[in-house]
Amino acid sequence: MTDGSGRTAFPPAPTGLGALSVTEIVAGYRRKTFTPRDVVDDTIAALEATNDVCNAVVTPMYEQARAEADRLTREMRAGEAKGALAGVPVTIKDLVFVAGVPAYGGSPMNKSFVPEADAAVVSALRASGAIITCKTTTCESGYKLTADSPVTGTTRNPWNPARTSGGSSGGAAAGVAAGCGPIAIGTDGVGSIRVPSSFCGVFGLKPTFGLVPRSPGFSPPSWGSLAHTGPITRTVADAALTLEIIAGYDLRDPASLPVSPRRFDASAAPLNGLRIGASVDLGYAAVSPDVRAAFNKALAILDSCGAQVTMDGPGLDPEILEHTLKPIAFTEQAAAVATKTTADLASSESDYRDIVSVGRHYSGTDYIEAGYRRGQARNAFVKLFERVDVLVTPTVAVTAFEAGQLGVDKIDGSKVDPHLGWSPFTWPINLAGLPAATLPCGFDRDGMPIGLQIVAPWLDEPAIFRVAAAFEQAQPWSKFWPPLTLRDLDGARVKA
Repeated sequence: MTDGSGRTAFPPAPTGLGALSVTEIVAGYRRKTFTPRDVVDDTIAALEATNDVCNAVVTPMYEQARAEADRLTREMRAGEAKGALAGVPVTIKDLVFVAGVPAYGGSPMNKSFVPEADAAVVSALRASGAIITCKTTTCESGYKLTADSPVTGTTRNPWNPARTSGGSSGGAAAGVAAGCGPIAIGTDGVGSIRVPSSFCGVFGLKPTFGLVPRSPGFSPPSWGSLAHTGPITRTVADAALTLEIIAGYDLRDPASLPVSPRRFDASAAPLNGLRIGASVDLGYAAVSPDVRAAFNKALAILDSCGAQVTMDGPGLDPEILEHTLKPIAFTEQAAAVATKTTADLASSESDYRDIVSVGRHYSGTDYIEAGYRRGQARNAFVKLFERVDVLVTPTVAVTAFEAGQLGVDKIDGSKVDPHLGWSPFTWPINLAGLPAATLPCGFDRDGMPIGLQIVAPWLDEPAIFRVAAAFEQAQPWSKFWPPLTLRDLDGARVKA
């Protein structure tokens, strides 16, 4: 695997224990090679170094993490530690509640808010023995696909701090990419797990809508019918294990699906007989040449793994962004701050205020009509999955752009919406509630990661893991680390 210029020399893997996978950490505990305190200390050191350059951490929980690590170390020595993630460090995006820890959600309006209860996903992680190290950055209310906010400033990419990490789970993806622990929890309303994972060169999974409960803490309730919670990891196996732990029914979440606990196989195997539909542009999207080239190479790899790859797609309305997504997403965003006044929003970003203003001007009829069109898009995917087993697309139409920007307004000469037009492959999947993942499939001419999106039918996460594991074996992307992990950036702190 090379970048777009053919470079094969990448920085070596970091030596800290925070860069190990879950599998490697658990094996080290079993062999008594190191302790949870050792892992947490190294992970915190990596978080501090990464935060100096990338600005990925909102609220450190380092003392709590060290205390929990000491407790688990004692239990392991006594043979009493239990849980599939016992002693494994995890970060939590700041839209997800952790009891007793501030939940700013990127918004100055939440500067004094401290939730009293854990989100269901946090409770599940704690029960598994995971150690929460910090809350990670997000944009305000998760409204855009970068992680910049009035609360934390600009979050940057460990592959090149001059570029954005993507978002809104940008701190989560940047931390995993830089070796700050093997698991981060993110949220995804229009691509907020997959975009930063693609930009930062890691694996990100948006499960089927409702598979992972959001209650009792997910703030604010923006993207109410669109937002999913899921894992960001460096390996497919780590994501599969994490999903086993955080998926489950929760009566407090009206969207939660009453499904039984599931196991997910992330072992690599040939894809013989698997029908993969592929679309580089969904028939209408502008896509950069570097992304197109990497996608075509990825299709050749999938073909070599035994899959039957055909060019096919759902045939969506080219105006789906304006006619369907915006009336739903912007209305839900406005509803999340319905009780807030103009004065309350004065310290918010101007782009966020614009989104809220647009959302407040859509009528109830606009919202319902968009819901009908949403149903048509969902039916298009139903028909597609009668022909193919999974769909693959690029994850994002571009690679990471300059940090601090909302987005790009032109791709390969074509004008696009600077808010969402450069990520045309992610939000249609949210409209349909489908599971989807991104994994690295190459680099652009500047050495920035490019992602491949894998979409499966509802509740068919096993199909995603099957394709991703085969691709991971053929293209071992987790062995490549960004330059930040060398810790040799001349000690420079990049100002947010």
